[in-house]
Amino acid sequence: MPFSFREYLKVKDIGYGKIMSYSKESEIKHSLRRYLEASMPQLVFNEDPEFRRRFVTEYLDLVLYRDIVERYKVKNYFILRLMIKQLISSFAKEFSVHKFYNNLKSQGVRVSKKTLYNYLTYIEDSLSIFLLRKFSYSIKNSELSVPKVYICDNSLALGGDTAIGRKMENVVFLELLRRKDAEPDMEIYYYKTSDGKEADFVVKNDLEVRQILQVCYNVNNLETKERELKALFKASKELKCKNLSVITYDYEGEEKFKGKLIKFMPLWKFLLGLD
Repeated sequence: MPFSFREYLKVKDIGYGKIMSYSKESEIKHSLRRYLEASMPQLVFNEDPEFRRRFVTEYLDLVLYRDIVERYKVKNYFILRLMIKQLISSFAKEFSVHKFYNNLKSQGVRVSKKTLYNYLTYIEDSLSIFLLRKFSYSIKNSELSVPKVYICDNSLALGGDTAIGRKMENVVFLELLRRKDAEPDMEIYYYKTSDGKEADFVVKNDLEVRQILQVCYNVNNLETKERELKALFKASKELKCKNLSVITYDYEGEEKFKGKLIKFMPLWKFLLGLD
């Protein structure tokens, strides 16, 4: 795992507490912008753009490709490389092996679905790509669902779609993963409502859905905000969960939406455990 935001602030010698001055909050928000770009130790200690580009390229070539190829004796290096690039470009989105297979087939590339599923397992085992399953009360349906993809560090998306909302969602996932390590009974999913709306994260303990989280960069955009809240509201009804939160970039407060109380929290507070 790369640095958590707490660890990032520690190595940058930036202190924080529950009560902070306006200037301290500004310093932390400025640090958050940089943290969203990269959190691997090597990239935190060396922020030179050329070094970062070279490091990411070497990381993918030497650690991912070579490790997977040698460890699992992968024969079709071209397909493996193509899949890794597709997974990285799909971070914070769903990735369907079936669609990937059809896309390859349409381009005249011959490979079996079984091979692609094997490659996906190898890549996931490298701990550089994480797959998040869709929540279902049926374990079988959950395991067979189309997963969402997250990457071990936002720096891997160098040169791809680097929208801040997707970067925020990725670091929220990584933080939830760290919390899961501390809570063995905790499970993390995403959720699709019966009418196709998506809730970014569902946190479950045993048989109980404990929390539903949305990640939204700009809640000032009323259309975006309403879309996120509608998904949260629908998921709340279907999963019978009242603990609803929206992680924003810097907006904080509580609002009611169709009678349900929703907490808005800044990303930096969530990452520092101040939520």
